[in-house]
Amino acid sequence: MADHSDYILWLDQVGMNDVASVGGKNASLGEMIGNLSRAGVKVPGGFATTTYAYREFLRINDLDGRINQLLTPLDVDDVSALAAAGQSVRSWLLAAPLPDNLVKAVTQAYQKLIADSGEGVSFAVRSSATAEDLADASFAGQQETLLNVHGLENLMDAIRRVFASLYTDRAIAYRTHHGFHHDQVFLSAGVQRMARSDRGASGVIFTLDTESGFRDVVFITAAYGLGETVVQGAVNPDEFVVYKRNLEAGLSAILSRRLGTKESEMIYGDERAGQVMVRPVSPERSQRFSLSDEQIESLARQAIIIEQHYKRPMDIEWALDGIDGQIYIVQARPETVKSRAEQSVEQFYLSERGTVLVQGRAIGQKIGQGTARVIMNAGQMAEIQAGDVLVTDMTDPDWEPIMKRSAAIVTNRGGRTCHAAIVARELGIPAVVGCEQATAKISDGQAVTVSCAEGDVGVVYAGLLPYQHTCSEISKLPELPVRIMLNIGNPAQAFAFSRLPNHGVGLARLEFIIANNIGVHPRAVLEFDALPDDLKASVSKRAAGYPDPVSFYVEKLVEGIATLAAAFHPHPVIVRLSDFKSNEYANLIAGDRFEPHEENPMIGFRGTSRYLADSFRACFELECRALRRVRGEMGFTNVEVMVPFCRTLEEARQITELLAANELKRGSNGLRLIMMCEIPSNAILAEEFLEYFDGFSIGSNDMTQLALGLDRDSELVAHLFDERDPAVKRLLKMAIEACRKQGKYIGICGQAPSDYPDFALWLVEQGINSLSLNQDTVVNTWLHLANREQ
Repeated sequence: MADHSDYILWLDQVGMNDVASVGGKNASLGEMIGNLSRAGVKVPGGFATTTYAYREFLRINDLDGRINQLLTPLDVDDVSALAAAGQSVRSWLLAAPLPDNLVKAVTQAYQKLIADSGEGVSFAVRSSATAEDLADASFAGQQETLLNVHGLENLMDAIRRVFASLYTDRAIAYRTHHGFHHDQVFLSAGVQRMARSDRGASGVIFTLDTESGFRDVVFITAAYGLGETVVQGAVNPDEFVVYKRNLEAGLSAILSRRLGTKESEMIYGDERAGQVMVRPVSPERSQRFSLSDEQIESLARQAIIIEQHYKRPMDIEWALDGIDGQIYIVQARPETVKSRAEQSVEQFYLSERGTVLVQGRAIGQKIGQGTARVIMNAGQMAEIQAGDVLVTDMTDPDWEPIMKRSAAIVTNRGGRTCHAAIVARELGIPAVVGCEQATAKISDGQAVTVSCAEGDVGVVYAGLLPYQHTCSEISKLPELPVRIMLNIGNPAQAFAFSRLPNHGVGLARLEFIIANNIGVHPRAVLEFDALPDDLKASVSKRAAGYPDPVSFYVEKLVEGIATLAAAFHPHPVIVRLSDFKSNEYANLIAGDRFEPHEENPMIGFRGTSRYLADSFRACFELECRALRRVRGEMGFTNVEVMVPFCRTLEEARQITELLAANELKRGSNGLRLIMMCEIPSNAILAEEFLEYFDGFSIGSNDMTQLALGLDRDSELVAHLFDERDPAVKRLLKMAIEACRKQGKYIGICGQAPSDYPDFALWLVEQGINSLSLNQDTVVNTWLHLANREQ
């Protein structure tokens, strides 16, 4: 075969030193083929046209000067002028013939691929620019990708289209905004054998958490069919989070699973449909996860190998071939946003909440607000003004010029790795994606507030709501004589909160996981077969993707607890067993069937009394099963168990025996049992209660309520509620002294230290071991205590 290396290079011949010849994307593919194949990373083979071939294409068609003359004076913020210029340049390139030597080189390479793989093989043709996939500029989605390309003539046309895509509107604008000269960026077309994900699944992997930058996890999105639907944001995909340390240790490693709607899939087209087509996914398939646990962990392993090779967080596209069952990596580029995050902590808090218009996946952990502009097609782009909120079905890369103007972005479709999400992160603006009905429920011209500061659920509220914004420098906080821990309920916020200075979690609320991630009364899953049909349907909808309702309930508890444990490992995470009152349990699906009506549930059927009751014991054992899994199978021995509302010494004896019977024995595998000290009897008999527990965590809210005889939910006596009352302080002092005398843990997880810095200082003076605070008060309380110490 003649040497055509000036015009094409085989992917297995190139590496990261060849970016100038084949662009960043193709250089990365070659790097993985040459260096990671033996480690188990599978990359489809193929070839790349060279940047020399691209320059020759421009030269022989006399295009260089014409392009520069048109683009040099262009104002890319004028979207109409940008669209006209981009259309002109692309039309010139699409009409121009390819160089003869390039045609010959591609023909011979194509014939070799056909000889190796057979006539039925098809190809993906992707752009690879010399200024693409760099460590400080992603250029994600800037150029063209063509899938299921058959035949030599179609391949030549695809290469020409890829060349022309260097001048899409978004690519022109992106280069200008990032300081790249148009005539210094060149293109290579990568030609790869297609992995048959049209019969399998595909998606995107990040080797860190995309929202917080937490480095110890792999984040995977997945949907049926070809991966363009996930990248474009055309579907709401499944999402999985895998813990790297557990994967490397051979322990169960999946921290969370989230079932996406996956309403459509992209597959190979026919002669009428073209190269690809989109078809609906049946409800039965959409209600199943698109990957097995084994496949999830296999993907995560390949991602970790790639990350370790490149020595930086990576953004990876993958494909599961539905014919050979193999997982292939089809792209890998540096992650360019969260990996460069500064060492300060920026936090946003809504001062009040309003009417919820829509909810979706939160991107960006910020709050934005402005006038909503409902944009359904590119022809409306000029309607977006600086500071507006862009509301659309899904974003197209061509829309990036108007996305830069927006205060926030809201879409009907898409997941955390779609185009809208990636661009929003790069621009530093919040986005709520996958809302399903945003364009129907938000009116054009309506004032809205977009909040991505409340966990993984993003919320769009009506009106311009007041909010707070703080930025704290955390790298130089002084040492304290007390440990600062966090109160946390929502596991979705764990990775972000772990960036705050902390010594672990002093209160992880299990009831938050039950209310938000499960939403079903535990007796409803245990007695599922006896439920009426309407409740069966509601429970089944919640439990979709899991083998049965009981498995769903336990697995969601496992996922929530494990996420908290991983985020703060190796620091302790004190998990409080569920402390719902009967009225709160009644609000869960089917809850009103199983809960009594109580006049004052605050001091009724709750806490330890509930766990020991025959009517609830089987429910309690579901919590024990989850905790046992997290500590045993997943190895998170930093999880400690806290028992709430234990009224008597007899209850203390019985609950520790029940926990031991459920393989949660105090001291076994280092397990500490902590008791909530929140009832006056706990403080009065502190030394006796400590015979059953390894320490106390003070619940100042209930202790104040019960010491002063106040209903804390009654506004009539709310003015008397004060944790700093002398009677409350005396009880707390008794508890602290008892723990110090026995050398046991004593902390506080109530609201008071977060609200009253002087009360926090008093607790430190009494010798308390730890203060567990709300996340928004950590830095200020830390600094207040440090200043008083000095």
